[in-house]
Amino acid sequence: MSEVLLEPLLRRLRLQRVISQIPSNAKVLDIGCGRSAALLNAIAPRIDHGVGIDFKVSQAKVGNIETIPCKLDQSLPFPDQCFDIVTMLAVLEHIEHEAPILQEIHRVLKNSGKLILTVPSVRAQPVLEFLAYRLKIVDEAEIRDHKRYYDRQTLHKVMLENVPFQSFQHQYFQFGMNNFCLVTKRSE
Repeated sequence: MSEVLLEPLLRRLRLQRVISQIPSNAKVLDIGCGRSAALLNAIAPRIDHGVGIDFKVSQAKVGNIETIPCKLDQSLPFPDQCFDIVTMLAVLEHIEHEAPILQEIHRVLKNSGKLILTVPSVRAQPVLEFLAYRLKIVDEAEIRDHKRYYDRQTLHKVMLENVPFQSFQHQYFQFGMNNFCLVTKRSE
């Protein structure tokens, strides 16, 4: 299945924003890695181990990168505190109930581990809908599947009130159309 025109560009821009936040030799879980596990393949030479999960991906292991088919409506298939970094790029907006997956992420992160995520901003909704429904250059099914859009305040509440993350860092990017958020698991 080929991608709609803007999809590869939007993914590349998200990856550029995130890659610099991933330390060398980290154990990384990419939730919603997509068919190609693009983020993990981009960082493979500098990380210890990467695991990508997505309902679209095939089971595979190549070098230090592993992909596992998995739906996000269940517990993550990993032991407690096994990842340094969890990434979730353009995924949270597709999940009906945020708290269970965020609690699972918190569980699999090591103490002081980081969750890095991107989600579309409230300002992006009319733009994405126009690009998808009118111009057909963004995947219409993906946009229709969005459960919500975020602003800084909403993300702050979701990350710090529902799950005990700390050190909330937030920036808008892509002309305010996207949110970048980084939170840390409190050391216990």
